[in-house]
Amino acid sequence: MRSPVLPLTWHLARSSGRRGLQSQLLAAGAAAVGAFVLLVMIAACVGSGTRADRTAWRSPEPARDGTAVQALATTYVRHEPLTVVSLAQLPGRPPTPAPPGLAAFPRQGDMYVSPALAKLLDRLPARQLADRFPRVREYGTIGAAGLASPDELVAVVGRDPADPALSEAAADSASWFDEDQAARAVVAGFSSGKVSLFTAPDRTMALLGVVLLGMPVMVLAAAAGRLGAARREQRLAALRLAGATPRQILAMTALEAAAVGAAGALTGALAYLALLPVLARVPYGIGSWYTAELWVGLPWLAAVVAAVTVLITVSSVSMLRQVATSPLGVAQQADPRRTRWIRAAVFVAAMACVFRSTGGGELKTRQLLGLLVLFYGAFWLFGPWVVDRLGRIVGRFARRPATLLAARRLSDDPRGAWRTVSGLVLAGFAAGFFSVSQIGADAAQYRDQVAVITESGAQARHTAAEARAALARSGVTATVTVAGEDEFGNLLAGSPGLIVRISGGSGGTEHLDTAVTALTPLARVHAPYTRDYATAYERASIDRIGEVSTATLALSFLVATASAGLTAAANVLDRRRVYGLLRLAGTPLQVLDRARARETVLPLVVLAGGTTAMGVYGSYQLNKAVGATIDATGALQLAACVVVGALAMVAAIGAGRPLLRRVTADPARTTD
Repeated sequence: MRSPVLPLTWHLARSSGRRGLQSQLLAAGAAAVGAFVLLVMIAACVGSGTRADRTAWRSPEPARDGTAVQALATTYVRHEPLTVVSLAQLPGRPPTPAPPGLAAFPRQGDMYVSPALAKLLDRLPARQLADRFPRVREYGTIGAAGLASPDELVAVVGRDPADPALSEAAADSASWFDEDQAARAVVAGFSSGKVSLFTAPDRTMALLGVVLLGMPVMVLAAAAGRLGAARREQRLAALRLAGATPRQILAMTALEAAAVGAAGALTGALAYLALLPVLARVPYGIGSWYTAELWVGLPWLAAVVAAVTVLITVSSVSMLRQVATSPLGVAQQADPRRTRWIRAAVFVAAMACVFRSTGGGELKTRQLLGLLVLFYGAFWLFGPWVVDRLGRIVGRFARRPATLLAARRLSDDPRGAWRTVSGLVLAGFAAGFFSVSQIGADAAQYRDQVAVITESGAQARHTAAEARAALARSGVTATVTVAGEDEFGNLLAGSPGLIVRISGGSGGTEHLDTAVTALTPLARVHAPYTRDYATAYERASIDRIGEVSTATLALSFLVATASAGLTAAANVLDRRRVYGLLRLAGTPLQVLDRARARETVLPLVVLAGGTTAMGVYGSYQLNKAVGATIDATGALQLAACVVVGALAMVAAIGAGRPLLRRVTADPARTTD
């Protein structure tokens, strides 16, 4: 006998009417948003690995039968890193293959620059940048194969093997903070090497963003699966009472949810493909992306579509446990939802475990992952309990009908209210902490200073007079101090050399770049460097964490906005009978609308706003303890993200107002 599941599912879907179609479209929209966000974050991970691999050729890899000398140096312009690769073919050796992005191995006197550096060389005066390099008639162009980003500043200079920039002293004179920014070796090619300091942490930080966004996307998928749950429960409970088996009920629900989820996930995947050129313009780390770097590939694309579809299907099926076991209870709408004190006890125990584990020294990756899962799980258990208590407290002190109705709804369904804001609660703390953090990387005492390393103290004293003359010719007012060995309270960090302090009247980025350029010919063993050079390693990690945290919060607001809008619309459809009864009792429509909005706004402000403020406060206290300052740019970005995200959520909730007006237009019929 042919199974009636498929034709019955199709018949019920077609006969669900306009409201059923609205629920299906909303669920498909949620699936589309979830798939799009997941693909964007996976693309950031994949692209970060690709762009890091493209920088590995710049770090010289020693070879036993080397054919060329390669030296890596790093300088800064406008506080941005500029990577300089010096190359020289050794005489009497076989030809060395061309580096990635170059048509041929550079000869002495040749110079290749990235497109972004070429634009900067044309825009800035020569005394601020171009005079740092050998003079050439024209620059060659480094192709995309040798660059991690279209915005990256890279120069490849062909030199003589005896050039001081290729000497062993240039690498041996590196300071303690010079690791990964200067190196020298005899090489045979460019097939391997160490990835650049400025791209190494990108993939790890992007993975952090994926972990932080995993929960909001799961919540959105769950919300999509629950759209129209009350209407579906009533319909399927009637079928169950009419003789349908539990297996048939679950099969019909799974088929409908899978079809809607797959359609929405495919739409999100198509949106990701269409927006790839736009996504490539979003800066991360060293700059924007090449479009090909953000293509995740067909396997990942199919996996994300399947994962979102499965999440929505499982969420829909899990809502029908009571239909399958107790259809009469569903028909009578008997669904008590209470939270217990055990949730708070488990949360306290889990947090104690997390803090105890993190205070015992360095942890392995698996241990950190386990603690992160424990942290998420603890908040997931604790959140509904807080929402339940919040609803009870607000209901006890409410002075307005809308607030009282919202508080009662929070207490009646704390899990539903928590799911809407849970992603923001978890992402808000990370964003609040890391977006304003300057831990260990401020180095304010080195502001407006330039350091020049020399081979000895005697050479430093001789170079000081030349430095003063060069700075005077460049129009930079500065004091030049000779620093000896074993002096660690300055940028030289124990190396002999000069400390140039630019005067207040001449301070600023332009004068700092001019001073570095003027001192470059005098630095025979190591390029002059500033505070940016000294703090590069710490900033490379902290800045990435701040960027990922802020981006995660922004995407969490996108997911939460979709979840809030979908949940608000679904609640209007599912509670139309309750709203109809309230309208018949004389409750104004405006009061119902305010109550519906406050049902989401209250936990959003208290929970998400509270954890974000806790993160900012924790970062402030930690920065204060180590003598650092709050990152003003990160704080402004965080504030703008919070304001825009909150307004978007309020707008999404307000979009359900016309639907509320329609379902309560005829309250007598609605309650029938």
